[in-house]
Amino acid sequence: MQLRSEIQIQTAIKAMTEVVLPALDPHDKIAAEQGQLVVGMLALLGQQLPLQYRFDRDELTRLHAFAAALHPRASWPASAREAFAEMDSAAAGAEDVLDRARAEPHELEESIKRLRHAMTSVVRTVFSADDADARSAVRDSVMAMSEQQLLRDRSWLLMQNWEPNPQAVPPIEELLSVSEPRGEGAT
Repeated sequence: MQLRSEIQIQTAIKAMTEVVLPALDPHDKIAAEQGQLVVGMLALLGQQLPLQYRFDRDELTRLHAFAAALHPRASWPASAREAFAEMDSAAAGAEDVLDRARAEPHELEESIKRLRHAMTSVVRTVFSADDADARSAVRDSVMAMSEQQLLRDRSWLLMQNWEPNPQAVPPIEELLSVSEPRGEGAT
């Protein structure tokens, strides 16, 4: 059971190339061709996945600049005002998204690793001290956080069919929307 897509893709490629493709009937050219197509698509996905966020951010940046270049001029027809108002609204939304999308995915992962390491040090330090109340408080906090993370990990992997009762696990989209920061004035 793997959480990281990069490892899942590598595992699927290895299974296809070392187990599935060699087991195919050598006379079944269509099955061999389709198997190779799957391996190729997985390899492409493995290359593109780490860049997808940057690719989308780049496109949004260029579209935002293009919207600014299209900004209405006095010579443009009055009938286009509504379309320009819609574009300006969308461009303002894009600017907000771009302002919030500055960190790279690897920076997010590194920050997670650093914070996990630092928290582990805190837990070890508290548990090595002779303070039962502090240990109890830290234990309760760790258990509460772990319960929430485990639920998200289980939901993230629902498609792998490991759950004996998958209906009891909320969809990952629902769980992630609960923890996303909300903007000012959001409810």
